[in-house]
Amino acid sequence: MKIKSSIEIPKNNGCAFCDYLSGKRQYTILYKNERVAALVTREQRGVGHVLILPVRHVESILDIKDEEAAELLITIRNVAKAIDLAYGRPGISVWQNNGVPAGQAISHVHFHIAGTLEAGGTERGFVPEISIEETEAIASRILEFF
Repeated sequence: MKIKSSIEIPKNNGCAFCDYLSGKRQYTILYKNERVAALVTREQRGVGHVLILPVRHVESILDIKDEEAAELLITIRNVAKAIDLAYGRPGISVWQNNGVPAGQAISHVHFHIAGTLEAGGTERGFVPEISIEETEAIASRILEFF
C-alpha cells in the first residue's frame, strides 16, 4: 500500500531503473533476484559506485515493504564488503535521497554505495558518464568478492 506523504517525487517520463532491470535499456546489473538488484552506475561518484534498489517499482523509502527493506540492507552490506575487498578504500559511503528537495532525480527508490575518493568522501557535483564496458569491468572486480 502506498503511504500518503508530502514527499515531492520526481516526475520522470517512465522509469529508467525499471527499463534497466527489464533489459529494455542496457545497463550493468551486478546482482538481481526477485526482490532487489544492484546496478553499477555510469556516474561513478566514488570508487566502485553501485546502486541498490527494489526490483518492484517503489517511489520512496516510505513505500518499501518489510521483506524488501531487510533484503535491501543485506544487499547493501554485502556490496559494501565486496567494494572494501575489491578496492581497499579507507571508507565506504552509503546514501539515499527521497524527494526532489533531497536530491532524488529518479522516481524509483535507490541506495548509493561507494568507496571513498582519494581526498575522502564522494563527488556530489557533476560526474561524466562512463561507458558500459567500464561499468562491466567494475562489476567483474566487485563480483570477485561478492
